[in-house]
Amino acid sequence: MISVILCTHNPRGDYLARTLASLEEQKLPLDRWELTIVDNKSDERLDMKLDISWHPNGRIVRENDLGLTPARLRGIRESIGDVLVFVDDDNVLAKNYLIQVRNSAESHPFLGAWSGSVKPEFEIEPPEWTKRYWGNLVIREVPRDKWSKVYWDGDATPLGAGLCVRRQVALEYLRLHDEGIRTFRMDRAGKSLVSGGDNDLAACAIDIGLSCGVLSSLKLTHLIPRERLTESYLLELVEGVAYSSIILRSFREATKNGQPERGPAKKAADILRRARMTPRERRFHSAVVRGESRARRELETA
Repeated sequence: MISVILCTHNPRGDYLARTLASLEEQKLPLDRWELTIVDNKSDERLDMKLDISWHPNGRIVRENDLGLTPARLRGIRESIGDVLVFVDDDNVLAKNYLIQVRNSAESHPFLGAWSGSVKPEFEIEPPEWTKRYWGNLVIREVPRDKWSKVYWDGDATPLGAGLCVRRQVALEYLRLHDEGIRTFRMDRAGKSLVSGGDNDLAACAIDIGLSCGVLSSLKLTHLIPRERLTESYLLELVEGVAYSSIILRSFREATKNGQPERGPAKKAADILRRARMTPRERRFHSAVVRGESRARRELETA
């Protein structure tokens, strides 16, 4: 059994409709998977608006603790599947996505967490300068399969969009929160752009002796609205990712403040590199520094 968990807060209607349509079109028989939509304190209750009667194992639950982390935890508690698939409210899955999830779970028993290629569909033509920041928008082409038991192995680290985890991995993540081991919430809440909860969840696979990976057979489209291509949004996003990265590494690395100390030579190189940046590049560099500095301050006082 596969459990699809869709967490959403005040979703954009046309995007969510496309996400649900892609789920309804899945080739995997409905009796082989369940659908749980977690309405994370949306202003208008989704159980009064959405019709998912097409799925005999579909339900909408309301989670009033605002934030993607409590929404994911609620979804884990509600699910019964052997494999959990987390789908965002702006993801359009290929029609064979769940079949590929089933096949990969059977053919790769060593994988505890995995995802695939994420192709963007922009609402407007993106400005050329934004391309270097697309990685922060959850975009990735997976040309070949790769997996690893090394934390934060970039090419093998699965993305949150379409993230697949085995039940024992999800239960380990749930335990970290239920036992108070996770005091930081690594995900978005309302307008906050803090992230990293998906990485923390995936890393639980390595914690229990399994691997993380990416598979080229899994494909979905990420719908990206125009407001996510503005400099102000991307600056805030980059700062949030930088903050989250330091906090995230502190969970599993014995380094001071979540990152190794930088010596005088590296600090001098940073100054030289910044001097060569364009004004926009310096603004983004400053956003990274702000995010990392805030994370280190919080770790020191935690």
